[in-house]
Amino acid sequence: MKFMTALAASALAFSVALIPAGADAQQQVQPRKLRFQTSYPAGTPTYENLQYWASLVNSMSGGRLQIEAMPAGALVPAFEVVDAINKKVLDGGQSAAAYSVGKNSAATLFGPAPGGPFGMDSLDYIGWIYNGGGLELYQDFYKDQIQRNVVAFPMTYAGNQPLGWFKTPVKDWADLKGRKCRETGMTAEVFAPSGMTTVNIPGGEIVPSGERGVIDCAEFAGPFEDKAMGFQTVWKNYYLPSMHEPSTILELIVNGDVWKSLSPDLQQIMKTATMAATFESIVLANKRNAEALKELQTTDGVKVYRTPDDIMVNVLKAWDNVAKDQSEKNPYFKKVYDSQRAYAEKVVPARMRVQVPYGFAAKHYWPEAIGAATDGAVSTSSN
Repeated sequence: MKFMTALAASALAFSVALIPAGADAQQQVQPRKLRFQTSYPAGTPTYENLQYWASLVNSMSGGRLQIEAMPAGALVPAFEVVDAINKKVLDGGQSAAAYSVGKNSAATLFGPAPGGPFGMDSLDYIGWIYNGGGLELYQDFYKDQIQRNVVAFPMTYAGNQPLGWFKTPVKDWADLKGRKCRETGMTAEVFAPSGMTTVNIPGGEIVPSGERGVIDCAEFAGPFEDKAMGFQTVWKNYYLPSMHEPSTILELIVNGDVWKSLSPDLQQIMKTATMAATFESIVLANKRNAEALKELQTTDGVKVYRTPDDIMVNVLKAWDNVAKDQSEKNPYFKKVYDSQRAYAEKVVPARMRVQVPYGFAAKHYWPEAIGAATDGAVSTSSN
């Protein structure tokens, strides 16, 4: 209790320190206003997380830094956010590094890599960024490799991506052949050996494309976000989880000149707010996905299945081949991939030994639900 009292007192003192002493000071302290846009549609949890980050920056800075957070398409198309930030059309934004994979294949390693990579989850990825040399590689990727004048930080948990939504049930890896599915970035290359035809389209165009028959299957984020976008109105067979993007973290990007123009304390506030926003997105996603998963089945008539192990194993095998090929062709891909391998080699096996498997106690308390989720259709039982 003493700690909390001291913390509250410190926060109050900090807030008081930010209040101008008089009219002259008020005239001198003009709020800095910046425009940020996401690559994701209005009404989605991803866009909400950018808004949450913006509100944190505003409150933590005492109003000195105010961020206007706009949805996809407000000023530029979803896939053009990074270039717009580079050109100062936007001051900053929220996007996914995978959208830059066409400029350099190493982009897929910053957030949405298949397999983790190397079995890493989202916490491991963030650990690699801040404790394994990843942040320096991240900045170098944008500044030197694809020559974009931006600064990037990981922000917003997008979850373990589902295999996707399908018109008809999927039996195994071979059964993906001939299906026209929405996949982005390096994921398209990972699924190519299955015979799947991949289509790269922004999130906001997925449902309309499904309605028009441009695609007959798609993946995006997870139960809550997929439901919010209306996937269940087009497809009724939902498969999860998957290994093609098992631990996706998106990114916050700021124009390099804008970043340099900010005082050190405002830079730290923005950076700290990305961590808080990411944590918020993780805890919200767990609860929201549980609720959405139940509604999809009980209200929307969706059949939810566990992805066959055959598919997940083949995704990893396909990714290993893609990564090997890219490492031979792209020195920077290899540099980042080797760094991730070195970090994962230390952390992943150790966590396996230190931590109790998540499903151990779950199977004790929820055997019915766990059994159904493992065997096929996911149970909606709350017992």
